[in-house]
Amino acid sequence: MSTAIAAAGEGLPLFGFGAHTGVEDVADLLQMAQQADRDGLDHFSLSDHPYLGDRVDAYAALGFVLGRTERIAGLANVTNLPTRPAPLLARTVTSLSALSGGRVVLGMGAGGLWDRISDMGVPRLSPGAAVDAFEEAIVLVRELSGGGPPVTHHGRHYRVEEIEPAPVAAPPVWTGSVGPRSLAATGRVADGWIPGHAADWLSERHRTSRPVIDEAAAAAGRDPREIRTIFNLPGRVTGRPLPATRDRDGRWIGGSPEQWAEELTGAVLEHGASGFTLFSPGGGTQDLASLGRWGQEIAPAVREAVAKENGPSPKPRHQGPGHR
Repeated sequence: MSTAIAAAGEGLPLFGFGAHTGVEDVADLLQMAQQADRDGLDHFSLSDHPYLGDRVDAYAALGFVLGRTERIAGLANVTNLPTRPAPLLARTVTSLSALSGGRVVLGMGAGGLWDRISDMGVPRLSPGAAVDAFEEAIVLVRELSGGGPPVTHHGRHYRVEEIEPAPVAAPPVWTGSVGPRSLAATGRVADGWIPGHAADWLSERHRTSRPVIDEAAAAAGRDPREIRTIFNLPGRVTGRPLPATRDRDGRWIGGSPEQWAEELTGAVLEHGASGFTLFSPGGGTQDLASLGRWGQEIAPAVREAVAKENGPSPKPRHQGPGHR
């Protein structure tokens, strides 16, 4: 397992960037991922929309980029589960983990754009059934990972007979849960939560959703603190400070590296944020210069401030997404 995933950190936040996987953008994606890898970022994420013909397959792109980097981890933000059956998904993510030295996270979603999903020939599920399938899939991926005897699973949505698990540990699972049932499933079985609609730590969505996760985790006998919150965070990185870093609705819009560092340090220390994935202000892929400032200025400043507040100096290499 890679240093990025297995390192025993000191509770430092994770930093990554998000990208869209357009066919014409592959060279730019690789350049950005390699720069992020050199700059010490923890992860990159790719959207998974297999019904869009101008996008490369998210998991093919993950494998390609992981093969051209050394430390950074990758995930689909989030996996379009209805089009990727759980038994095969288990094989995919454990294979990527084995090939990359553990540098993979399993981002999971119940499926949102059902009109397009059903256009792919996938039977439409009700919202409740989709959440049930989502939770069962996470459990089954773990059953088919980490070695052990053959697995027989007769669930409501998945059925396997005497299938050998991969001799590779399951990657950490981060979900994009939104509704109460999905949030509760995250609390029961997941390792991390990515709040939907780019909601940040001051949003009403986060304020009302995170307790649902915590309550479900506690009811399942888990420590809620085991479940990270990793925010998708769009915003501008500017050369000079902005007069205001949030708009009239209270949404983060960005600022100078110093303003970012102050805001994100507070998010970690005061609101329990575990990580941040940078997007452009419009929700797409950031430009290369902003990504450089994110990795070279903002992330180190926040890590240093958090480490100073929490105790001993951090190790030279950052912790990875698999660390709790």
